[in-house]
Amino acid sequence: MRADPGLLLVDKPAGTTSHDIMLRLRRSLGIRRVGHTGTLDPFATGLLLSLVGAFTRLAEFYHILSKSYEATLELGRETDTDDPTGVTVSESGDWRAYDAARVRSAFAARVGEGRQVPSAYSARQIGGERAYALARRGEPPTLEARDVVFHEIRVTGVDLPFVRFRARVSTGTYVRALARDIGRDLGSGAHLTALRRTAIGPFPVEDAARPRDAMRAVTGALPAWRPEVDALPWVHRRALSLREQVEVRHGRPVERGELLPPRWTDPASPSLRPVPVALFAGEKLVAVAEVRDDRLHPRKVFAA
Repeated sequence: MRADPGLLLVDKPAGTTSHDIMLRLRRSLGIRRVGHTGTLDPFATGLLLSLVGAFTRLAEFYHILSKSYEATLELGRETDTDDPTGVTVSESGDWRAYDAARVRSAFAARVGEGRQVPSAYSARQIGGERAYALARRGEPPTLEARDVVFHEIRVTGVDLPFVRFRARVSTGTYVRALARDIGRDLGSGAHLTALRRTAIGPFPVEDAARPRDAMRAVTGALPAWRPEVDALPWVHRRALSLREQVEVRHGRPVERGELLPPRWTDPASPSLRPVPVALFAGEKLVAVAEVRDDRLHPRKVFAA
């Protein structure tokens, strides 16, 4: 049995790459077109959003969603990767003079809009190459700071030199780099020792399936499997008549009509422009369109 198009929530274990997980899913689901909406580092665990079949064409609509994490950093040591897999580049015992109040203050100061230089061992593109590829060759990449938003950062435990925290951040934000920067703010250096992604937008890791349970999640209609319009709860929706279905499947626009509001909204995520609209017949996704000139112009059309 092969999986129909849809979205699969996967709980990635530690010690595997996101690419490894996609290969496993392709085998277990019996389908070649499987992709993710954003990687997790090998040492990290937690939620991967996997698009199955024709839904791989929808990846761009997931990039605005905020991401939530639980993490632990260790003060006193900075690494070249900003995580436990890297080589130590600096060490300091200054953290021994810190108290919990000082640590919490450093985290609180990072909440809100800011600028962040991505980790050297990141997937950022530089001249057509990934930053981590350059770094592994001994060519440290020059990365520019980017606008990021830390919607929430909350310290959940201080047991120096370790600090546990939760963070909800904008897309494109590196929690590894946040740990590095907080260590520099405090003056002792720091690196991330544990990371778990707990949510992406409306999708919680509690609903996710283990990679080996992918087919069971699909065939059993478990919460990890989100077919059709359930895969896009934050976009507007519009039901199509039979005549409109024919028009849309031929790539022709239809009247805007009455749009149903999103089933879920995230005040932390920017709105997509132009406004995307999921066009459906019953519970079947026919296309994703954009509103232009008060008409719905198909952008992504799916076969009947």
